[in-house]
Amino acid sequence: MHAVRVGHLLCVKALMIRERTSVTAVLVATCALCVAHGQIRSAPPITIDQAIGEALDHNLNLLAERFNVDVAGAAVITAGLRPNPVVTASIMRPDQSLVDAGISPDEQVFRTDYTLERGDKRERRLVQAGLAKSVLSLQLANTARTLRLEVESAFVDLLLVKRNLSLSQDNLKAFNDVVRINTERVRTGDLSAVELSRSRLAALQFQNDVRQQETKLRTSKNRLSTLLGRGPEGDALDVIGDLRKDVVPIDYEQLRLLALDARPDVRALRADQARSAADTRLQLANSVIDYTISGEYHRQEGSDVRGNSYGLFFSAPLPIFSRNQGEIARAQVQQQQARAKVHALEQEIATEAANAYAEYAAARDIVATIETQMLTTATDVRTTTEYSYRRGEASFVELLDAVRAYNDTMQSYNEARAGYARSLYSLDSIAGKVTP
Repeated sequence: MHAVRVGHLLCVKALMIRERTSVTAVLVATCALCVAHGQIRSAPPITIDQAIGEALDHNLNLLAERFNVDVAGAAVITAGLRPNPVVTASIMRPDQSLVDAGISPDEQVFRTDYTLERGDKRERRLVQAGLAKSVLSLQLANTARTLRLEVESAFVDLLLVKRNLSLSQDNLKAFNDVVRINTERVRTGDLSAVELSRSRLAALQFQNDVRQQETKLRTSKNRLSTLLGRGPEGDALDVIGDLRKDVVPIDYEQLRLLALDARPDVRALRADQARSAADTRLQLANSVIDYTISGEYHRQEGSDVRGNSYGLFFSAPLPIFSRNQGEIARAQVQQQQARAKVHALEQEIATEAANAYAEYAAARDIVATIETQMLTTATDVRTTTEYSYRRGEASFVELLDAVRAYNDTMQSYNEARAGYARSLYSLDSIAGKVTP
């Protein structure tokens, strides 16, 4: 309805334009804007699986990182290339007097040089480049894993804000009803004006709470919209679903083993360790000298004589000073560094898994406690106190305390449900889950 009303107003304004611009063009553009506005406002809400899929397809940071894998693929092509042969052509034309005296003839030389790589350099380059590409692919998968967790967290935050906003709106509606009833009671002389002022003040406080929740809702929508690659246009975004609440308990030891085995960042470091080992082998291969084979055609033309000569050459560097010692030492140190990084990350993941499991267990217990011991009591107290207040059997202070106690209990419950859902998604992320 809001989109139709806005569109109608825009179309009316377009009809009032009396400038040189064509009225038809203005109407077409304005109506198109109305249609687009209506489509944005009527966009269907998305589920969490749809949000994750959209983020994995359209998140700008993830799209940019995918190019790293393509760059590594080009490096694999480069690693497999063989050295090009070198062709040399030269013409020597001495002074004519030297040619006539038979001292120096005209000369034409065509020469080809080709380097024979030794030590399996090409094969080792291919292995090292292929492992480097696999490292980047796993790093991309780890970025997708962290992006998934960010989307899940943003989705949970949005659901939480919607629940709190609904709670604030219900409280505001209830106190507006109280204000309306108290106004009538004051008019009939059944209630003091001070009591009416108190109820109006409480209603204003809940109205401010509604506004704060509306601001949080807009901020949460913008955050999720940016993660999805839509940009800060959260007003057009809406979500549907309930906060996750798994019934089957999670086994900690299975979680830890799965995290150490399946996490893409661990696999990326292990692949980088293999790449550093391959780099060490490549640098050792580079220390092996290469041979250069050359062939030459030499033609000479004098005043009376012409002749051709052919040559075959072999050359090799003498490894007296440089034997690639520096690169070999660098690769060996980096191999040790990669091994240390793997051990450090494994310990970090074990600690992360233990902390996340502790948060999961605590959040599960808090939700169970609120559901079994607090929700019913808070609801009954509010209902009974509100009924008694309407009958004049309870004071306004008692009503306000009951409503605030109910509000605090419900907000705590919403926060606990959101924390429990985040802990479940965090455990999934620790276990290396990427796709929906």
